[in-house]
Amino acid sequence: MGFILQIKLGGKCKMKFLRRTWSRYSKLGKKRKKKQVWRKPTGRDNKMREKRKGYPAVVSIGYKKKKEGKKIIIVHTRKDFENIQKDAIVIFGKIGQRKKIELSNIAKEKKIKISNLDIEKFLKELEKKEKKKAEEKKKVEVKSKKETKGEVKKVEEKKPVEEGK
Repeated sequence: MGFILQIKLGGKCKMKFLRRTWSRYSKLGKKRKKKQVWRKPTGRDNKMREKRKGYPAVVSIGYKKKKEGKKIIIVHTRKDFENIQKDAIVIFGKIGQRKKIELSNIAKEKKIKISNLDIEKFLKELEKKEKKKAEEKKKVEVKSKKETKGEVKKVEEKKPVEEGK
């Protein structure tokens, strides 16, 4: 029986692991591709779990294919960011807001894509926050100016009254 199917992708074979009794029952995947999924064999006398010879292989370390080409780089400082190549996958490590802003601006200039951050969205949100802060500062300044003008008028009004006595 073909418990393990090998699918050819570009010359290399990819293992497709299936559950133990998939070929027996319709609900487990017999003539139904969507139901053909991997479930770890459990059971006291299960030969597949014991990895016996002549039984289908069990998912384990060693079947994964190596990823070729792109190199993953975790960036923590500006110095790390300067040595990046175009084909590398860039990930920001644990960095603060100020450094994240600085590095995202550099990435936008160099046209480097960062996998764990959407640069365009991040910078737009920052601009919105800065605009809100600027508006709030203006409101506070206007209020403080009005208050100081109001105090000056009140003081001027009170002085003539005191001089009249």
